[in-house]
Amino acid sequence: MRRLRITVEGVAYDVTVEELDGAGAEAPRLPPAGAAPYPVSSAAPATGEHLAPPRADRVEARPVAPGDVVSPMAGVIVSVGVEVGRTVEAGHPLLVLEAMKMQTTIAAPRSGTVGAIAVAAGVSVQEGQVLMTLR
Repeated sequence: MRRLRITVEGVAYDVTVEELDGAGAEAPRLPPAGAAPYPVSSAAPATGEHLAPPRADRVEARPVAPGDVVSPMAGVIVSVGVEVGRTVEAGHPLLVLEAMKMQTTIAAPRSGTVGAIAVAAGVSVQEGQVLMTLR
């Protein structure tokens, strides 16, 4: 058995390793009947307690003002299918958003005229960000 220190993503762990091959290697021992065949507790980091980053609050995608079309998720704009001044009906495709290799078509939530477009193809957007405004 050898004691080693392994560092993973900047956190050091002390571990005990059993040598199976090579000079002085011991035959593996079976655990006693009823015991787990592996350690049931994890080693604590040698540098202290590892803290997880604080959890961010979830942002609900909702319009900031009447007529705003917002992004339902974070992603990258693939294409914009309308221009300012175009009249659209409810459900008309406005743009395509890609998130995690999946493309989502963002449709007009209501009928109206495109008053402003706040994004372009290739732009990264966040959940809840205003994409365009319908009048």
